[in-house]
Amino acid sequence: MLHQISDAELEIMKIVWGNRSEVTLFPYIMEELAARGKPCQKNTLIVLLSRLMNKGYLSAKKIGRRNEYTTLVSEAEYQTAQTKNFLDKIYEGSAKGLVSNLIMGDLLADDEYEELKKLLDKGERNR
Repeated sequence: MLHQISDAELEIMKIVWGNRSEVTLFPYIMEELAARGKPCQKNTLIVLLSRLMNKGYLSAKKIGRRNEYTTLVSEAEYQTAQTKNFLDKIYEGSAKGLVSNLIMGDLLADDEYEELKKLLDKGERNR
């Protein structure tokens, strides 16, 4: 089971997940946070990265005076775990309850509704 992460930690993970490079360097994270309008002090970022390593989301390899960060949890793994947690907490594990709420609450755009129908039909045919 994955540990919960804060919004600030998630923002860092989104940057690391979005990086096309196999490793992510500290300056890259600093620049990306600033570009997203969420600048961070150096010491604060060090603490957040340390927490992410302790929680098992990142590993760091020290090369000289710099750390190279590598993800240990993919974005898809995180999303799946968070979705399951949300379903369990809000809908008592019922995916049907979530989808029903999305439809009945008019929370889906027309194209999203059609795409969801296609996914459900495709899933049913693959059973």
